[in-house]
Amino acid sequence: MPGAAEIPSIAADDPILVWGGGAIGGTLAAYWARAGVPVHMVDIQAEHVLVSADAGLKVHGPVENFVQRVPGSTPQSLQGTYSRIVLAVKAQATEAAAQALKPHLREDGFVLSAQNGLNEITLGRLLGAERVMGCFVNFGADWHGPGDILYGNRGAVVVGEVDGSIRLRTQQMHALLRLFEPDSVLTDNIWGYLWGKLAYGAMLFATALTPDSMSANFADPTRFKAFDTLAREVMSVAQARGVKPIGFNGFDPAAFQPGAPESGARETIAALAAFNAKTSKTHSGIWRDLAVRKRKTEVDPQIGMIATLGREAGVATPAIERLVALIHDIEDGRRPMARQTLQDLIEVCA
Repeated sequence: MPGAAEIPSIAADDPILVWGGGAIGGTLAAYWARAGVPVHMVDIQAEHVLVSADAGLKVHGPVENFVQRVPGSTPQSLQGTYSRIVLAVKAQATEAAAQALKPHLREDGFVLSAQNGLNEITLGRLLGAERVMGCFVNFGADWHGPGDILYGNRGAVVVGEVDGSIRLRTQQMHALLRLFEPDSVLTDNIWGYLWGKLAYGAMLFATALTPDSMSANFADPTRFKAFDTLAREVMSVAQARGVKPIGFNGFDPAAFQPGAPESGARETIAALAAFNAKTSKTHSGIWRDLAVRKRKTEVDPQIGMIATLGREAGVATPAIERLVALIHDIEDGRRPMARQTLQDLIEVCA
């Protein structure tokens, strides 16, 4: 794989535009601004934008603690056009955000999707595949309020073109991402990483069915069947689409490929329990959406899409479909976040 290029010289009048200043976007923007990279943050929360630009955006946690002023604006007040836009909104906001940022994207510019899910598909349809770059992130962070982000643990960061090529712009974005995560990876198989995380993401949605931590969920052998079945369904759909998933941070998607022995799956889930036990971000962002922020999750565009793609490929995904329904039940107040709710999913898997 070619090495990363030198960090590009970024003009003050063409900063990196980070669209979405929450857990992912806010953390990236703060690190880039601290490194002296011109950056402008866009967020729908006007108070968050104001605090981050005035008092500074506070990034705190076991990894590092600092406060960095980050200039920004709301979508309504944004002016100008930009050659690099990092999109970091929730998956369900992708289409609306793409339409809003499109007038601000230069003709020769691109959007990097620093999101969960397969949002590159949606962005390619709306903006053109040539103007989209893929990105995989697995670091732990939570938006706690205006100007306040918990950076709970380091994690994999990967960048790659959706067509598998390696270009100068990809190398330059890789160099920029290394300012945040020195071990960032430049890949020619970004879809492999994205599908690998979809399997892990399905498991994380299952952990949000209970009030327990991610680590406690993964460490409980009575819950293994749910996690194993969800991951195997995702891998079956990926295989049908000709994708070779890639592992990260102790997660080995090969352990859940069709026909893979159960022993490897158990080892991988045990590794996930150990990995998540080391972070101050004890629960997933999905859990936070349900239990703290009382808002809709990304379940439809992120996990529901797997069922849709499975139907197109002739692959059944009963566990995925049940998981989506259970998350909706919690969102709408029909079920509690409880062990019994997870048990409903386990019974489908059995």
